[in-house]
Parts: sequence; structure tokens; C-alpha cells
Amino acid sequence: MTKPQLISESYRAQQQELHEKGDYGVMGEKYAPLIAQIIERTGTTHLLDYGSGSRCSLARALKVPHKLTYQAYDPGVPRFSEPPVPAQLVACIDVLEHIEPEYLDSVLDHLVSLTEAVCFLSIHTGPASKVLSDGRNAHLTQQPMRWWMEKLWDRFEIQTLQATSSNAFYVVGLAQMRLERTNGEKL
Repeated sequence: MTKPQLISESYRAQQQELHEKGDYGVMGEKYAPLIAQIIERTGTTHLLDYGSGSRCSLARALKVPHKLTYQAYDPGVPRFSEPPVPAQLVACIDVLEHIEPEYLDSVLDHLVSLTEAVCFLSIHTGPASKVLSDGRNAHLTQQPMRWWMEKLWDRFEIQTLQATSSNAFYVVGLAQMRLERTNGEKL
């Protein structure tokens, strides 16, 4: 089974450049208390931080009462760019709006394949304050919440939808049952 492409090489290089500056990919801290509540309520022992950034701000701010395996994944950070393994809880914080539009469905499907139980997604719908080296806004996909929800409803059992501002929201979704072989191939 061939793995779908999730990012272009030129964009990976731009992301790496932004992460090296150090003030990029730091929103995890904002959501750490909410993620901690989800971890406690679900008894999660394995968390995948999808799009963790170079600082792993979620991990640094997270406080949980039991042992937790934290897995960082970010294709723009070489040390975290190895393909991730599925986890009970997947947190994807302010990442999806940065995905190249031609790869967005593949990334959403990748998130589905990695989510064993719960997925937390936060999405910003407007422009970012940062600009890429080629002059584009860092938020490559700027779409309203309704547009995003159509994509998410097809992939997750949505439990919570919460607007956090006029241009941002988060979703807590459960993994949908899927029948597949042990190699991940759909039945």
C-alpha cells in the first residue's frame, strides 16, 4: 500500500525555516489544560502531538496525574519527521490551516488512520500574522468553520464543537469504526 504525500519538499523546507526561528508552532500551550482534561477523562496513556512544532509546547505545558507516552510529529522539524504511529489521543493544534490545499484531504485521512479513540483539532479560519519566505500568508487554507466541518463530519464522530474567537474553533471527535486488515488496508 503506497503512502499518500502529505507535504511538498519545497513547503517542508519553508516550514523547517520557520520552526528554526523558534516562535512558530507554539499554540499547544494554550490548549494544554483542555487536553489534560481529555486525557484524565479518557484514561489516555498515549498522545500524538500532530504538528508539534520544534518546541513541543503542548508537552511542556501538559500536567497529567499518570504516566503518559508523548509522541511528537512534525514534518517541518527534522527530529520529529519520522512517520508517527497510531495513538489513543491525537492532538492537532493550529496545524490544518497551514497544510497545502492539495494535500489537505490526505492529511485529514492520515489523522483518521492515526486516531485510535479521540482526536482534538483546533483550526484558525483567517490569516496568520506570519508570512512564508515566498510571500504567502502562513495560513494556506483560510476557510470558514462550515467548510471545515463538512470535511470533519465525514471523518470523525464529532462530540464537541467550540468557537474560541470569531476566526478560530476546536473540535473533539471520536474515531469512527473502520474495518481494516492488520496492514491498514480497508476491507
